[in-house]
This record gives sequence, C-alpha cells and structure tokens, in this order.
Amino acid sequence: MGKTGIAIYDCDEHEAQLFRTFAAQYGVEPTFIASAASAESAALASGHRAVSVNHKTEITHATLRALKAYGVAYICTRSVGCDHIDLEAAEKLGIAIGNVAYSPASVADYTLMLMLMAIRHARSVLRRADIHHYRLCAVPGRELRDMTVGIVGTGRIGQAVIDRLRGFGCRILAYDICPRAEAEYVTLGELLRQSDIVSLHMPLRADTHHLLDAKRIRGMKRGAIVINTARGPLIDTPALVQALEEGRLGGAALDVIEGEEGIFYRDCTDRPIRHPLLLRLQALPNVIISPHTAFYTEHALRDIVEATIRNCLAFERAKGELVT
Repeated sequence: MGKTGIAIYDCDEHEAQLFRTFAAQYGVEPTFIASAASAESAALASGHRAVSVNHKTEITHATLRALKAYGVAYICTRSVGCDHIDLEAAEKLGIAIGNVAYSPASVADYTLMLMLMAIRHARSVLRRADIHHYRLCAVPGRELRDMTVGIVGTGRIGQAVIDRLRGFGCRILAYDICPRAEAEYVTLGELLRQSDIVSLHMPLRADTHHLLDAKRIRGMKRGAIVINTARGPLIDTPALVQALEEGRLGGAALDVIEGEEGIFYRDCTDRPIRHPLLLRLQALPNVIISPHTAFYTEHALRDIVEATIRNCLAFERAKGELVT
C-alpha cells in the first residue's frame, strides 16, 4: 500500500522542512505547491484528496469548486481560525474542513510583550535610541501591578494570558459568553469601563465582527490601551484610529489589522501601501504594529505541522478523529 499523499500549499522552507520530518515519521508523502491555493492553482493538487492551506489565503467558493473538480475532499488549514474559508460553500460542495491547535504560549507570550512595550513607551524609546537620542521620555511608564487588565475571550490563549498576568500582580477582569477560566468575569461594557488595558482573544465570527465598535470604544476608560493578537476585524478600525488621534485612548499594540491581506507577509519596502488607516496608525507614536507574527515560534510551528498531518491521515482513514 502506497503512502498517503498530502498537497501542501504556500509554506516557507522552514515549515517545509518540518513537514518533511514529520511526514517521514507518519509515513506520508508531502507534495509542496509554492503558490497559494486558488482556482488557478487547483490543478496542482490533482491526485490528492487532502490538502493543507495557510491562514494568509482566502479560500473562496471558486477555489473550493476548482479543488473539488480535481478530487480534493478535505482541506486542513494551518490555523485555529477558519474565517478565511467559505465554510458554507465547502459544506455544499461536500468538502470537509479541519483546523489545528498549537501552543497557546506563543501568542500569550507575545501578548504580554506587547502590553509591556505599550505601557513603557518602547516604540518611542527604541526609535530615539536608534538616532542616539538618549533623554528619558517626557512621560514615565506604568507598572502592570498598578493597572486593571481586561481579557476579552478566555479560550486557550486568553487563559494562558491570564496565567501570565497573575505574576505581575495586576487586577484581571474577563469577558466571555462561556466563562471557563478562574477569573473575575464581568459584562463587556463593565470590562471596557474599568480596564487600563483591553486584550482581545475572541475568534472572528459574524457576532464578533467589530466587537469593539465606535460605541464600545467611546465607552472605554480614557487613556486605555488596546491589544489585539487575535483577528483584525474584531475592531472597527476607523473608530479606533479616531479615538487614538483624538487622545481618548492611550495607545494600541496590534499584531493584526483589518485589511492586512496582501500587505502582511510581503516585503513592501519598494511598493506603496494602499491602506490609509494602517499608515495613520503607524504615524502615531503610541501605536505598535507587527505583521501577524504572534503565533510564529518553533514550538507552535511543530504543533501546526504535526496536527496537519495527523488530521489528514485521520480523514483518509475515515476515523473522523480530527486533531483540533
């Protein structure tokens, strides 16, 4: 009996090497496709029932229809979220969709880093040091133990952030429609009114799109800092920019942003950025932007690759035991 084949779209060489290592352990045959999954590249997956895609690429109805025509029956996204996949179309076409879980420590650690950078004005300090300007900042930083931190979403990552925050001695508030952590749960409105830092860890769904809308942003504590390492569309970006420019909010640290597609994960040093809100955010000294990189650790990548292979094998063996 031949090895199970998996077509893997758009992964870098480091990720590809992990696939080769785990493929040898699990007895599967990876086929690497350099391009992103699309209707045009679907033919490259011909002969494979299972394919792997990343979270960077929108998997549209047209893409799904083309993959189906070439025999694809299962798509495993190398991410927790599936908001980039047209799930309704996949169901109608009879294509099963799987996702993966990975070390929550990767995003949790990064979230804490962003919090600390934001309250200690790290962006300004480092930029000034780069030009040999070594005076102290005009405004001193703050300490987490003196602050209230609100965690919106207490799944695996939200809980990992809470665990880390306990060591800093700050007050922690939490909001989730399904409370599951040992934390002080309050309504979302109360969390926003009381928190000096608001950190988002909700999945992106229809009911969480623009969870932080203009009204809720107006209801936030004056001078509060927003942290987002989840999904960009959780925030109404124009409303956030306005609140920051007007000085109602004290800052933001964003690893994700609405409209990041086509910008993040690309070298844009020699091309114009056609995202006015991103440019306005980056012009503010109290805003930190990073390119959707919170998940990107060795440990998390190993988790992602191994879970992808195990999911594809489970589908091929018709066990339905998807590793999520």
